[in-house]
Amino acid sequence: MSRTIVGAGGIACLFAFVPVAHSNHQGQGKHADAEAHATVGHGHSIPGAPFQIFLGQGHEAAEGRGGSVLTQADKDAAVDTVKESFVLLLQQRDQYPRVDESLKKEALARVVIVPTVVNDEGKTFPFLVARTNQPGRVTLLISASSLKENGYLHHPDMLAPVLAREFQWVASKADTAPKPKMVSGERALKSAPIRTDQDIAALSGEERVRILQQLFDTYLRTVDDQRSLDGQSYYEVGSTVLVAPTHPDSTTKLYEIRVREALQHIVREPLFWERTPKAVRSLLNGKVWTLAFVKIDQRDWATRTRVLPEEKAVIVGARDQRVQPAAILVNTYRTAAPDDPFYPDTQGLPMGALSADQLARVIALEIQHNIQEKSMAGHVAQDALSAPK
Repeated sequence: MSRTIVGAGGIACLFAFVPVAHSNHQGQGKHADAEAHATVGHGHSIPGAPFQIFLGQGHEAAEGRGGSVLTQADKDAAVDTVKESFVLLLQQRDQYPRVDESLKKEALARVVIVPTVVNDEGKTFPFLVARTNQPGRVTLLISASSLKENGYLHHPDMLAPVLAREFQWVASKADTAPKPKMVSGERALKSAPIRTDQDIAALSGEERVRILQQLFDTYLRTVDDQRSLDGQSYYEVGSTVLVAPTHPDSTTKLYEIRVREALQHIVREPLFWERTPKAVRSLLNGKVWTLAFVKIDQRDWATRTRVLPEEKAVIVGARDQRVQPAAILVNTYRTAAPDDPFYPDTQGLPMGALSADQLARVIALEIQHNIQEKSMAGHVAQDALSAPK
């Protein structure tokens, strides 16, 4: 998958005609402005897409750097494969919400296929999302060498789902909306749009997503306060191979994006309201205060719900609703146990390798089964002993 995370915009630079990014999909800092990447020939259009695909310039001395030496036939095949993959994605865009969102917003300015994508540390990556000079628009750089080495050339059906995953970065880097600035330890409790269970039942899926976004801006946290994933490796979706991060907070930010996408699934999709209504209500009625990936080696559980006792209840929202704050934790490097209610949904993968859709089902079942305070009485004291240091 791509190795970029939401960070500051940057200025483009070229080194031996190879795109050099000052950050990658797991880091912050400056990003190459893709407008400056030289291209060869005209752009290739895709019916129904607001962007074109271009072949970027390369240099013979650099094409083999970190990748295969490419023939002209390889480059032509890369363009054709990427183009056909996007045709498939557009035909199935209802299955890929991030792709659909990006297309509606015209977030992707263009796609540039280059021989090799290299960062300022000399590391190569298969994909890179780079901001442009146009607010809200980005360029997707694709390494032709990587496509060849991974066997994607002439196989658009294999490449399509891989490209679809890149759109979480297209959407996040194109998002120019002001981000809330909250001091650690502080929450805007009174302004939280807390709803009653009756109100939540009457809302549409999109209305619930809108309220969830407001909760992100007020008090619902999706990053572990202990920052236990800083500097840790991450899993690509569906893989059990750990990938080293490029920057200390790369993995933390990657999993925050995945958690937020999963939570949107839970509150939007009718299936969750039908099967796990307690999860939908608990996310929107003030009970859940933290939902985050963590690294806790001392415990072998895959998920855990921690609820503060009655004497630590807090007043939340304009209606002064009294709640006992709960934290839902996902132990990144653990697999589900056979007796976990979500065991079949994980397919034997570590928690950190689950897709947003799988993660949504895991979280929903965890809340549905364990949000009741009385069932958590034994966990609070024991889990406090194994909190990340």
